[in-house]
Amino acid sequence: MIGTIRKHQTWLWAVIITVTVISFVVYFSPYSKLNNARRGPVNRGSINGRPISEEAFANAWHEVELEFFFRSGGGWPSDESKRMGWDQIQQTYQWLLLLAKEDQFGIHLSADAVAQAARNMLSQLQRAELTPDIFERQVLNPHNLGLGDFERFVRHYLGVQELIATMGLSGKLITPQEAKAIYIRDNEQILAEAVFFSPSNHLAGVPAPAEAVSQFYTNQQANYRVPERVQVSYVKYGVSNYLAQAEDEWKKTNFTEVVESNFQRLGTNYVSLGNTPEEARAKIRETLIRDRALGEARKKALEFARKLFELEPVQPENLEKLARTNGLAVGVSAPFDERDGPKELEVGPEFPKAAFSRKPDDPFAGPLLGRDWDGAYVIALQKRIPSEIPPLDKIRDRVVQDYKFNEAVTLALKEGRTFYQTLTNGLAQGKTFSAIAAEAKLKPLELPPFSLSTRSLPEVEGRLTLSELKNLALATPSGKTSELQFTRERSGVIVHVKSRQPPDEAKMKGDLPAFLGSLRLERQNQAFNEWFNQEWQKNQRGFPLPRPSPNMSSGAAGS
Repeated sequence: MIGTIRKHQTWLWAVIITVTVISFVVYFSPYSKLNNARRGPVNRGSINGRPISEEAFANAWHEVELEFFFRSGGGWPSDESKRMGWDQIQQTYQWLLLLAKEDQFGIHLSADAVAQAARNMLSQLQRAELTPDIFERQVLNPHNLGLGDFERFVRHYLGVQELIATMGLSGKLITPQEAKAIYIRDNEQILAEAVFFSPSNHLAGVPAPAEAVSQFYTNQQANYRVPERVQVSYVKYGVSNYLAQAEDEWKKTNFTEVVESNFQRLGTNYVSLGNTPEEARAKIRETLIRDRALGEARKKALEFARKLFELEPVQPENLEKLARTNGLAVGVSAPFDERDGPKELEVGPEFPKAAFSRKPDDPFAGPLLGRDWDGAYVIALQKRIPSEIPPLDKIRDRVVQDYKFNEAVTLALKEGRTFYQTLTNGLAQGKTFSAIAAEAKLKPLELPPFSLSTRSLPEVEGRLTLSELKNLALATPSGKTSELQFTRERSGVIVHVKSRQPPDEAKMKGDLPAFLGSLRLERQNQAFNEWFNQEWQKNQRGFPLPRPSPNMSSGAAGS
């Protein structure tokens, strides 16, 4: 198989527009490096009463590393990924159990199938200038891996897919008739109107006596607690600084052919990138340049971080000192909490998590990618600010606003309950929903047709969630009216379902084949997940794990 990879290296390395995630039904999250220190015999546990050998454990460990590499689009497990939740020990045992099940069910793959899958995986790396030899030397070897490890991983990965197909078979047995019934249920158009009882309609008339506000603050003090916050200094390697360099590097390659190759892969799906082929090609070109620029920004940030981590003694001031010697600007964030992160920086959720995991003897983290891949950050913890409850005088305006809104909610719900009683009596007398609403001087909102498959409905945003509306409509027969519902937006709503219309026959006929396929895949994955969870429960006692249960995911299987 390795010879096959080398033989076809000239076309093996075509790139794609975005990194396709290799998705397993079992989600493997990142942890730490394998401990290769000198030691005596180690108990690696057992599966079905058979001991796990040191070689089998080490191989599985490396295969999980490769899974992480491809799933992340080229990243490797690290101390940072461990802090973000990756538990490589646990994932290795999950992988070993999957491999044991492959053997149990006699799953074996042909060399051609493995070679083709390897080509598909490698084509995701967006590194058209590399050859398999360079890939092995520059990517695999630094992590104590070789093409042999890669070949074994691909073979086992395909085996997992076969296992998913086998154990999830019962989920794929849904008939076309069943799929059609589900399609009709999900796509029938609901025609409805709704009456809302909003707190905003009562706010202006709510007084705020000082004594009542003070009592409200006392009762609600826990809600005003300011969580623990941190403040960090940071160096940012912005991706915009490397765009010109990335474009120049691409120009040294067959960039036009790479862009065209990506465009051809999209087929008719190119419209997701632009209205015309030219716009799609321009977007592909822009993305490839940006991806390479981000890689360079991360590389520079990593070089800076390595030097930073080596400075002694370890202290936060080292970041500013090193940045100054490198001519880099240092920023200092405003205090932020772990949930929201720094509001003035365009960063993802991993940024505050990394910041809050810092300690005085371990103040540095990075590189951390910014939101929308706008750059890479290296950070240093400056200080922690303990949680506190501000005194009323400091937050009086906020407390007054909350008090008034709370009172307005009470008035809105009282109005809704009163109308619902009137509505119930009026309907019993044969009156229509519209007539009863008009008598109460309420104007129902005419909702646009929607279905269970509707993904957005701007007309109700800010009043109730789309899922709340769907649940109300689903529970209400045509021609009937729902009960008063208290929404997440703290409003009241009553929905009148006027009628339901079946989906368009022509559209349904065209959609059903793809719908049936996606439904079968979904049911297959559900069936496999249920089976694997049961097998894990049976076998986990044989694994020397630090925690009692696996971190399973209901994600779809890769193909």
